[in-house]
Amino acid sequence: MNVLVWFKRDLRPHDHPALARAAGLGAVMPLYIVEPEYWHLPDTSARQWAFTAEALADLREGLGALGAPLILRVGEAVSVLDRLCRQHHIARILSHEETGNLWTYARDRRVAAWARGAGVIWEELPQQGVIRRLGSRNGWAGQRDAFVGGPQVAAPAALRAVPGVEPGAIPSARALRLADDPCAHRQAGGRQHGLALLDSFLTQRGEPYRAAMSSPLTGERACSRLSAHLALGTLSSREVVQAAAARAAERPGGRWPGALASFQSRMAWRDHFIQKLESEPRIEIRALHRAADQLRPLAPDAARLAAWEAGETGLPFLDACMRYLRATGWLNFRMRSMVMAVASYHLWLDWRATGAVLARRFTDYEPGIHWPQVQMQAGVTGINTIRIYNPVKQGHDQDPTGAFTRRWVPELAAVPDPFLQEPWKWPGARAVLGRLYPEPIVDVAAAARAAREACWGLRKERGFREEVAEVIERHASRADPRFVNDRSPRPRRRADAAQMSLDL
Repeated sequence: MNVLVWFKRDLRPHDHPALARAAGLGAVMPLYIVEPEYWHLPDTSARQWAFTAEALADLREGLGALGAPLILRVGEAVSVLDRLCRQHHIARILSHEETGNLWTYARDRRVAAWARGAGVIWEELPQQGVIRRLGSRNGWAGQRDAFVGGPQVAAPAALRAVPGVEPGAIPSARALRLADDPCAHRQAGGRQHGLALLDSFLTQRGEPYRAAMSSPLTGERACSRLSAHLALGTLSSREVVQAAAARAAERPGGRWPGALASFQSRMAWRDHFIQKLESEPRIEIRALHRAADQLRPLAPDAARLAAWEAGETGLPFLDACMRYLRATGWLNFRMRSMVMAVASYHLWLDWRATGAVLARRFTDYEPGIHWPQVQMQAGVTGINTIRIYNPVKQGHDQDPTGAFTRRWVPELAAVPDPFLQEPWKWPGARAVLGRLYPEPIVDVAAAARAAREACWGLRKERGFREEVAEVIERHASRADPRFVNDRSPRPRRRADAAQMSLDL
């Protein structure tokens, strides 16, 4: 029997149940389809493709060593699959369940319809602690833990390739006609880079994780930096969870126990949020609480949106974070929350527009985490507290020396330290603002006050709380110490900040 293994967001040979099953059935055709329509969506980008292309090259080498190099085709999925199955007498396709964006959800429905009509068996296997067709959140955490705690699936010792198949080239971003997207400090893709990061985090970099993850100064090194590898599946979440558990079992001293516990908790939160999108794919375009869809203008203020995206708002720390993101493809968790919250509250921009900007900037874009988190920071879930970050205060708290702000906003070199985060208060501001650097596009305090009044006003409207109960039933966490306060509209404790954005 010839079996096709369709790789998507699972670019690894190890702990790959679909590949392992296929190896036991017959000759294997490992396939990745480059879908041009997907790569021209508002939430995808050339930086993501560059990371993906590196991962594909690494996967091709790994599969080639096993005997069946990766086959690459460019085109629409149904057409590609239909042609290959006909040409090579394939009646069975194996892949992993994918929780992607709304476009991939619609594509998979088309593929399923084609497979039924063509008489091709398409079997999808789970690859993480996310459960398809979940009826209720009750008991979900236990099911998730059972999966990630289960045995890893070793890569096949060897693969028998389907003969006579041209491998196909990995196209460049230019060949795909992707918009130019310079990202000078982007992470490198491929499983070998992911394994190196996992090892260095668990043995060297990770000890200050719990305290250092909040600041862009310290988070760049202290965070695991595994998020892009998990998003694309060059590492499996199960092997990461088990590696962290094994390290904790060694009982390392110092700050390691707290760091490893925090990391494990965030890995659990990762599956928790992806489950939300799996259960409700339209989270990408529709607010969890329907009344909140009318909170902000659907057509965002174009000038404000452009200034925010470019890091030209006149709010120094916010601009520094957005410029850093543009240059690296990554941002630490608290700053992800801050840039989204300021866009939503102070600039009063619709979450769908700003969410798409961040999605294509993040090399580690994971739709199942991203869109629920975007809604959470925009205050449109109905079940989470309204958290309005003050960008000036965040600058003082997270960049106390001003080193990060000065690096990414060099126009402020002449501004004295006491005025760096509020240069409009500096007596010499006229020499800089409006010339080298823009005036602030909003009054921070006044904008926050107006947003707070509008958001709490919506929550007081008739019928709001009744729909909250429905959202809690569908998406909120249950009684598990790792998932506290996921459903309370009341202000949460400081410790709850750990769930704000799961970049790991």
